Amino acid sequence: MSEVEQLNILIERCNILKKEIGKVIIGQEDIINKVLISIFSSGHCLLVGVPGLAKTLLVNTISKVLGLSYNRIQFTPDLMPSDITGSEILDSNREFRFIKGPIFSNIVLADEINRTSPKTQSALLEAMQEHSVTIAGKTYPLSEPFFVLATQNPIEQEGTYPLPEAQLDRFMFNLKLDYPSFEEEIEILKNTTTDNSVEVSPVLSAEDITTLQQIIKRIPVNDNIYRYVVSLSEKTRLNKEENSLAKRYLSWGAGPRASQYLIIGAKCSAALKGKYSPDIEDVKDVASAVLRHRIVLNYSAQAEGLVPEDIVNMIIDEIK
Repeated sequence: MSEVEQLNILIERCNILKKEIGKVIIGQEDIINKVLISIFSSGHCLLVGVPGLAKTLLVNTISKVLGLSYNRIQFTPDLMPSDITGSEILDSNREFRFIKGPIFSNIVLADEINRTSPKTQSALLEAMQEHSVTIAGKTYPLSEPFFVLATQNPIEQEGTYPLPEAQLDRFMFNLKLDYPSFEEEIEILKNTTTDNSVEVSPVLSAEDITTLQQIIKRIPVNDNIYRYVVSLSEKTRLNKEENSLAKRYLSWGAGPRASQYLIIGAKCSAALKGKYSPDIEDVKDVASAVLRHRIVLNYSAQAEGLVPEDIVNMIIDEIK
């Protein structure tokens, strides 16, 4: 079977997968699509939204339809790094034995990740980048595929810690969940205020996901898309005189990792639409999710009431 045939079969199953998720999650189609893009691109996702928008339910449902192992870590101010990675204990034979923590799973939900200290947040850095954990000089590989899907509550600031830039940069996407529409909320009430229980079935296996990730990496990209992506990232940086927009509104811009995620995200976005190569519209489709947490607004932007998405849209409009 050729790679094109494999890709078509897997994309067809992805459409079935979305329907399964839709049995539980009403609306949020764009968020679901972006989470799937991040998973199939071997990336991690940060979900930002007020309480009650089904962030945890979404992650739990996705883990079920993907047939992957799943662990939830509730981040609290007293959480320690060993509570995430695991630790060595002295057993009855007076020998040290490593007890794996909840990080050893295919999908890890880091719930309210900004409620714990930067020291504990940093316990995720190696796992997210290297897909391994090092304890007492020994390195333990994590199960593949491996994803961290973190949630963050933007309105409760008391008892929270800002995520370090190095931690934020490990996330492929920063997704903002909004309230459901009027009709969607009615549908949510009908589905959740009765005794009807909805079960979802696994659609893709771990092997299917790994295969899809490998095929997506091999999707060809035209040189003009590479140039467009680098132009997009460069326009956020303050090291060039012609970047007047960045100099006016930003104190920090996106690095090369943003360009990498723009390309791989555009490839996956194109594949899920049934295309065999990404175009500029596919790059635009993932641009805000990739860039919004990698640019830092200065006082002028905040004074004008701008948000990162506004700057990204301005830059997109500026590039010919």
